[in-house]
Amino acid sequence: MQTLMLKAKLHRACVTHAELGYEGSCAIDSNLLDLAGIREYEQIQIYNVSNGERLTTYAIRAEAGSRVISVNGAAAHKAEVGDRIIICTYASYSDAELLNHKPKLVYLDEGNHVIRTANAIPVQAA
Repeated sequence: MQTLMLKAKLHRACVTHAELGYEGSCAIDSNLLDLAGIREYEQIQIYNVSNGERLTTYAIRAEAGSRVISVNGAAAHKAEVGDRIIICTYASYSDAELLNHKPKLVYLDEGNHVIRTANAIPVQAA
């Protein structure tokens, strides 16, 4: 059996560009892609914390060190510059793979600088 699990997350990234006229995708600073283990052209889910929109697109590389997060094409209707978003990828894992599975979690500030990384989300308190 395969189980679909969180693979990677860029938490609270700040949208730097929303390019309606650009071919659809989400350009992400190459350093952030590499740190999170997100591949170019990999399907991503974007959850817009600022307006509640959710969408599916794919990742493309932006210049390393640029801190760019550019929501492009039709997806640009769902995000504005300054919006805080969560970018996630998921993968299917076998029961054996799940024994050692830990997602790559990257937490960002408003300037898309890495605050910290983790491989587990704290238990939510009541």
